[in-house]
Order: sequence, then C-alpha cells, then structure tokens
Amino acid sequence: MPTFSIENFGCRATDADAASTRAQLCARGFVLTAKHSAADIVVLNTCTVTAAADSQAREAVRKIHRANPQAQIVVTGCYAQRAPEELAELAGVACIVGNSHQSQISEVIAAIAGAGKNGSGAGASDFVPLDAIAGRAANNSERTPKILTGDIFDLTTVQAGTLGTLADDRTRPILKIQDGCNNRCSYCVIPFVRGRSRSLPPDDVVSEIHALVRAGAKEIVLSGINLGSYGRDLKPRVELNKLARRILNETSIERLRFSSIEPQDITEEFVSLVASSERIARHFHVPLQSGSDRILRAMHRWYRTEHYAERIALIRKTLPDAGIGADVIAGFPGESEADFQSTVAFTGAQPFTYLHVFSFSERPGTEAVSLGGRLAPEIIRERARHLRAIGQKKAEAFRASQSGSVAKLLSLHRGGADWTEGLTGNYLKVRILGRHPANEWHETRLGGANIDTAEPLAFENDLSQRKITAVSDRNADVLHA
Repeated sequence: MPTFSIENFGCRATDADAASTRAQLCARGFVLTAKHSAADIVVLNTCTVTAAADSQAREAVRKIHRANPQAQIVVTGCYAQRAPEELAELAGVACIVGNSHQSQISEVIAAIAGAGKNGSGAGASDFVPLDAIAGRAANNSERTPKILTGDIFDLTTVQAGTLGTLADDRTRPILKIQDGCNNRCSYCVIPFVRGRSRSLPPDDVVSEIHALVRAGAKEIVLSGINLGSYGRDLKPRVELNKLARRILNETSIERLRFSSIEPQDITEEFVSLVASSERIARHFHVPLQSGSDRILRAMHRWYRTEHYAERIALIRKTLPDAGIGADVIAGFPGESEADFQSTVAFTGAQPFTYLHVFSFSERPGTEAVSLGGRLAPEIIRERARHLRAIGQKKAEAFRASQSGSVAKLLSLHRGGADWTEGLTGNYLKVRILGRHPANEWHETRLGGANIDTAEPLAFENDLSQRKITAVSDRNADVLHA
C-alpha cells in the first residue's frame, strides 16, 4: 500500500482535522511514515491566520519537493481554502483540498494513489474520479494540480472522525466539537475559511470520547474555533456546560481540558463547573487581544477591559491555582503609544500565567486591511517583544507560586535518559525523574523555583523556571503541550 506522511500547521482545530485525516487514511490501508522523504503522499494541513503561516506552508512545500520529487503533495486546511491558486503554482503540489471538502480528503488521496478501499487492493475506479470531484476538465494535464474547494458557508456539520485511534506521538487527543465562527473581528480571516459556527451533536461527542477512552486516552482536549458557542446552532440548543456534565456522567475519561474560551463565555456557571470536578483541568485560555478599549472597539471585540478583568478575577477567586492564558495582538492599525501603554498596564495587572503574543498581520478580505494608521514593522516587533517579556515574568511568578504543591501529572512522550516530561492540570510542564512510558499518571510534589535559562522545563524535586513565552506567529490557538 502507498505510504503517507502528514504535517499540521496552526491551531488545535487544524490538529484535530489532521488527526482525522490520519485515522481515515490508516483505515484505508495507507501506511504512515514519519519522514516526508519516504512518503508517496505528503499531506500538509495549513493555517492562514498570519502571513507568516502562509509563508511557512509554501516553504514546507518547496522543501519537501526538493527532498522527495516523486511525492505527491496534498495541501489542505485554511490556506488551501483561502488561496488555492497560490498553492497550485508550487511545484510538487498534486491537489489542493479546502476546508469545504476536507471530509472527502481520504477519498481524494486514495484516487490520487490508485489505492483501494480499506486496503482491499481495488483500483482507483472505486472512487469518484478526482477531476470530477474537483470540477476540472478531464483533459487537464497530470502536472496541473487539482483544486477542490467550495462555499465554506454551505457547511452545516462538524467533521469528527478520530475513529477511536491515538497517534503514536499524541498522548492527549484533541476532539473538535465545534467549528466555524459567527463573529467578525476586523483582523480575523478564520470565519471566511471555516464558515459559520456549527456543533457536533452531544451523542456523537460522547461516542467519540467512549472510543478514545477505549483506545487508551486519559486526557482529552475539547477544541473548537469558538468553543464557547458550542450548541447554539443545535435544536434543541445545548450549552457547553451541560455537554461537559454529560461527558463526566456518562464516560470514564479521567481528565477533560477546554481549549480557548471567549471572555463573554466565562460565566459563573462555567467557572463553577471547572471547580466542581477534579476531572476537569484547571486551565483557562481567554483571548484578550488588546488592553485598550478603543482598539477593542476597532477590532469589533464584544467586551471591554472592565468586563474582561471581572471574568479573570472570577476565575482567580474561585480557583487560585488555575492556569490562565491570553492572546494579545501587538501593532493593530491605529494603535497609538497610549493604546499600547494601556495594554502593557492591563496585562501587567492581570493574574495571567502566560501570554501568547502575535504581531499584527494583515489578512486579505478582512476589514483591518482598509484601516489607516498602519505601524512600522520595527514598532510592531518592539511592542511584541515588550509584551512577551511581560508574559515571561508572569510565567516565572506562577511557576514559583506552585513550588511545594502536589501536582497530578500526565507523562508525555518527550524525555531523556533520566527524565520524562509531564503536564499538570493547570498547564505546567515539568520533568519527572526517571524514564517513564507516556500516558501515565504521576503525583509529584514540585520543588524549588530556581531560574534556569538554558532549560525551559522543571524537575520534580529541583524545580527550574519554565519559560512560557509567546508562541511563534504562525500559531493561532493556545494549547501546544
């Protein structure tokens, strides 16, 4: 059977999409390889949240084609949905599949590879011809990439499909239960490449979790583009809180973690839910974007700093040891020095445990493109650097505050000769002494808080400082551990 490799760029939602594609291809009998250089098919699941994300995807295509000219590269994800023609110009690209048709990607790849269903050895005639799927003329040159995209706003369902499998390198599977977004933040292109907000029905969510638990999952991350809007499109409407309680009642999952939740969805009920069960990770990621009300208004965000601060205070009062993170954009058009200083003061005053800082990146089709007051790149870089330094200090202070506490860690895959990386419920990575298998629970007392600039993790009995700084600009989501 043909071999394939897969690489994901961007957020938790794209990670979940990549996991689904991987599971579907393996179910068809394709053989997964970790090396692009050894693969017959290379799948790139792209992000387009910034110009840097687009550039990284293009560079990945070029690099893979140089190393493996015979590989057929299939590009999917958000960049594929937004600008398929740009990707079609790159040598080595066999097909571009937008988010609008990602549910068909395993069928498309099987047609490209001439592989049979479920490894049966049947020919490509078992599948819809790729040219027909793509709406392209059948006489297209084989060297012409096929493009399969459509109206993203036609989608009304969420593609699940982990098939109850765990990737070899993934301890904590991501379950996408919501996709799309009905908001129109002026800087954000994601609604135009993900479509309207839509939710995975509760019965399907519970079934997926049962399957993942049977496969060995101990922690599952519930993910979405706008996770807090889960269930508002369903009839009858289902709230995220009620879904979570059903998961706790009906499944044996040992730890549930939520990805990013908008501040307006951080309600007393939601915080109480997290506090009510040791099976829910005490970790909140609440996008901020700016500490200036004037800029928040220009961004079309639905809250102001006073409202945001109230929600963060509620979390900290209810759960003093919770991990609390935020996204912040530096250099939005029209951001004055006074606006920036407001953001500096506001982020400094909040009990964050880490920050993800993004330099503003103009996205085609968004309202921010037409705004005046564009800042010089060097000013944006300097402001981003300043905010990342604040995030660094916040991370150091939180790690020091956890010294002496007892933490329940889930061991991860990364490790060395005498240590294993682990993750706490409140989103601290630490080193457990000794080499242990991944996906095991360890209860550990965290030690001292000595800063170690060379090693961004911590030993259980010799706690060194983890640098939880901003991620690179290509990433849009919050949970990278």
